[in-house]
Formats: sequence, structure tokens, C-alpha cells
Amino acid sequence: QLQLVESGGGSVQPGGSLRLSCAAAGSTERDYTIGWFRQAPGKEREGVSCISRSTTYTYYADSVKGRFTIARDNRNTVYLQMNSLKPEDTAVYYCAAAGTELNLVRLCQSTGPFTSWGQGTQVTVSS
Repeated sequence: QLQLVESGGGSVQPGGSLRLSCAAAGSTERDYTIGWFRQAPGKEREGVSCISRSTTYTYYADSVKGRFTIARDNRNTVYLQMNSLKPEDTAVYYCAAAGTELNLVRLCQSTGPFTSWGQGTQVTVSS
């Protein structure tokens, strides 16, 4: 079974950058669509960005377009580069895996299709 582990979270000032990593074990991460989700206190978990298992397609929520970049390497790791961070980006960030890449936009807007989840990593943006 696929196991995911996030890392790279931390505290930064507004305008700063962080790179989150999602490392996979137990299966081949390239067999899955990988999504980054976040959950702020008192809010629902929301899709931030997804990358298809073929890497052909990516999706970004409107709130992060132009600031975040998702990528995957050949070593079972998916990254989320976050630039120009804002206080509203503060949340616990989770990576998750889905066994399909059909309709990536719709896929990334729901947690249901994602069957494996990491434990989460805290991102805090504050001055």
C-alpha cells in the first residue's frame, strides 16, 4: 500500500518561500495522481494543486496560481514550490494519492477520490 510522507513545512514571513516534499513508499508514486491539499483551522480541507500520474496535466486553485508550482521527480517524490506566501496560506498541508487522472480539475476539488494521505505538515505565514 502506498505510504506518503510530507516534509518542508515551517514558518515564514509574508512574501517568503517554502518547498514541500511528498515522498512515497510501498508503491510507485508515478502510478498515482498526487494532490496537495490544505486545511486551515475551522475550514474544510481544500485542493491546492494536483499533478497527473503522466505528469501531462497540472491543476492549481485560483488562490495559488502564479505563486505555487507542483512537480515530480524520478525518485518517487512530488514537490510543491510555494513562493510569495501570504498569511492566508497558513494551514496544514497534506499530500494525497488517487488512482485516476480523469478530469483533473474536478478530481483536485474533492478529497473523495484520494485514497492515501500523508500525516500533514504545518505552514505558517506571519510577520
